[in-house]
Amino acid sequence: MGYQIYFVSFFLPSVRKPHAKNKIYVQSQGIATAPNAAFDWNAFLQRAEIKQRADEVCVFLLVCGLRRVKDPLFLVDAFSEWHREEPRVYMVIVGPEVDPVFTREVKAGVRRAAGVRLLPEMAQGDLHAALKHCSALVNSSVSEGMSAAVLEAMDLGVPVLARNIPGNAAVVTHEVTGLLFADPQEFVQLAKRLVSDPALEKGLVARGREYVRTFHSWQMERATYQHLVRTLVGCAED
Repeated sequence: MGYQIYFVSFFLPSVRKPHAKNKIYVQSQGIATAPNAAFDWNAFLQRAEIKQRADEVCVFLLVCGLRRVKDPLFLVDAFSEWHREEPRVYMVIVGPEVDPVFTREVKAGVRRAAGVRLLPEMAQGDLHAALKHCSALVNSSVSEGMSAAVLEAMDLGVPVLARNIPGNAAVVTHEVTGLLFADPQEFVQLAKRLVSDPALEKGLVARGREYVRTFHSWQMERATYQHLVRTLVGCAED
């Protein structure tokens, strides 16, 4: 009789079948980051048409494919108002044009918004390097499974500002590993607090990095898969 293993790579709230309990493995998504050492931050700012000097700007990076579930326009109006008050703050949206119709809406919305820029998809190493120069990673999605961008930002030591939805709240603990917002006004309040409170930023970064390295280690994910393969091979030989 063959041996069955049920492998779950996301959070499992409960085991409803007692007979399967010893055959279920839970492994969270593993994260690995590799910033490009040759990345040019000044060139990035030029492509985003940000004319201030690199040491004078405060960039919030929103990484997402341009589709409705990611809701990249959710914060645009509120952020634009903040930019008018504080010209050094910018939000840069980076991602592929997944939905052509919605992409046109996003481009039109960004053109009307002061302090908001839109850039095309970047190579992963360049994106990781750009993140390290930013004040925070932003997630404004309507729905998420487990955002790789959020976990990568934590691993890179970048603060996270994420919309308070179940998928984000499962990995971001408010004021512990990141900041969660419910609406654009709360986002701006938290973003202002973040850029004006170095102690808050330092704490979020340290705890965020520790969380990812404890629960989302790519080495641990690899070890789990190796263990499962060895188990299955051993059972097949029996």
